[in-house]
Amino acid sequence: MAGKLAYERFHWFHGQIKAGLYPNARQLAERFEISPKQAQRDIEFIRDRINAPLCYDPLKKGYYYEKSGYELPPVWFKEEELIALSIALRLAATLPDRAFKNSLYNLLERFASFRYLGSSPVLDEIREKVSVKNIEYARVEETVFHQVVDALFRNQAIKLSYHSPFKHETTERVVQPLHLLCYMGTWHLIAFCSLKGEIRDFVLSRVKAMEVMAEAIPLPRGLPSVRQYLRRNFGVIAGAKSTEVSLKFSPEVADWIAEQIWHKGQKLSRNEDGTLCLRFPVADFFEVRREILRFGSSVEVLSPAVLRQEIKKEIQKMARLYR
Repeated sequence: MAGKLAYERFHWFHGQIKAGLYPNARQLAERFEISPKQAQRDIEFIRDRINAPLCYDPLKKGYYYEKSGYELPPVWFKEEELIALSIALRLAATLPDRAFKNSLYNLLERFASFRYLGSSPVLDEIREKVSVKNIEYARVEETVFHQVVDALFRNQAIKLSYHSPFKHETTERVVQPLHLLCYMGTWHLIAFCSLKGEIRDFVLSRVKAMEVMAEAIPLPRGLPSVRQYLRRNFGVIAGAKSTEVSLKFSPEVADWIAEQIWHKGQKLSRNEDGTLCLRFPVADFFEVRREILRFGSSVEVLSPAVLRQEIKKEIQKMARLYR
């Protein structure tokens, strides 16, 4: 409430100046029933924190703007809003681009300096108290990330030199960027590929070189939306066709699994022996197979039978390695 009242005082004082009435601290104090010292602090705030071109005219005993056309900033932050924004910027640790991260912090510092009603929370303190650490993520070259983002928002096509670790080959692709996705710490470019004639996923860490093209690639009619593509291709999620997976976890990890969300439509059930059953739909077995193997002997695939057989074969291969 104090911040809101302060802004009302600033707005009134600004309006008086714009009307050519030369307001002063005494008039501000009388108008809002505050002390002369508080009124003077308000004027100093307007001048020093909001960068208003205030000047005092001793003959008219009031203030005016040295430069015409000045307006109060339209955006103001309350304490919880500024802290929320600061925390959100800490999550920008996932950005593999120092220039972007520095720009975000500089922007916040400028906002905090003159668009916060009260004593601004110190950004260094927020950096000390909130952080993000990623593991098992793919490293992206800063220049590649920066160029991809620029092309995405400028609607420009790009030529990629792209390496596939599965086929052990590097190809050149001309693509139209559509969406940038950070999935489990790894950055993906979702783009229309002119070579394949469809939407494809390009992991940015596999981009060896890139060149921005002069013109955008026209997209064919009937192309699925990016939302549809993401639903079909990322995570243990249901696509156009889905299969329900049922897993049983041992008591040792049951509480840990109960904390996790593998799918928004998942179903959990506890058994009398302390085990936990987790059921959810998947589009394919690629992602979930990796997750199952991560838990070793603490998880058993109950269904479907084909996934259970795949895990069994993989375990047999692993056993041969350790004979």
